Amino acid sequence: MKFILATKKNMTEYFSPEGSVIPVTILSAGPVTVIKIFEKEKDGYNSVQVGFGTQKKERVSRSSAGAMKGAFYKTLKEFRLKPNDKSDAKEGDVIDVSVFTPGDKLQVSSISKGKGFQGVVKRHSFAGGPRTHGQKHSEREPGSIGGGLRTHVPRGMRMAGRMGGDRITQKNLKVISVDKENNIMLVKGAIAGKRGSLVEIVSR
Repeated sequence: MKFILATKKNMTEYFSPEGSVIPVTILSAGPVTVIKIFEKEKDGYNSVQVGFGTQKKERVSRSSAGAMKGAFYKTLKEFRLKPNDKSDAKEGDVIDVSVFTPGDKLQVSSISKGKGFQGVVKRHSFAGGPRTHGQKHSEREPGSIGGGLRTHVPRGMRMAGRMGGDRITQKNLKVISVDKENNIMLVKGAIAGKRGSLVEIVSR
C-alpha cells in the first residue's frame, strides 16, 4: 500500500506523447514523515501515522507536540491498513512523491468546496416552476413538501440547506506524471476541494 498527503494547486491540460489532451489536477504531494506505527497486537489495528507540512510552535498544542516528537507539523493523519497487512515503513522514514509511478490507480479523499445555504434548484438540481402562467416570485421554489394525505414532512425530503463541505472520496483516478524534484503529481480528472485544500492519496 502506497500513500501520501498533498495540497491541491489547480487544474491544467497535459499533452501526452501521443498528442492527446488530458485534463489533470496539479497536486503538491509530500514529503511526509512517519510519526508512529500502530500494530494490531499492541494497538488493536494496523495503521501508519504521518506528519505533513510545518507551522509555528505557538500554533501546536502540547498534546499534539508530544505526538509529533519535537517537530511541528501542520497535519497529522493515519492511514489504516488491512487487518493482515503490515507496513514496511519505520518511525522517522520520509515518504515522497517518488513512491508513485505514472499509471498507478489512486483513491483520493478531500473536502469539497463549501457553498453556504442554497436552494433546491442549485442544491438538488430541481427544475423550478414554469416562467409564465402566473409565476411572480416562485420560479425557484421547491413546491409541495407535504404529500397529500400526510400531515407531516416525510423523512429525507430534499429541501434547501447547507451545501458543500463534505468529505468526497474518488476512486480509480490515474497518475499521469510525477516530478520528484518539485514534489508535484499530475492526476487525471478533477479532484474535489478548493485550492490549498488537503488531499489524502492511497494506492493499493
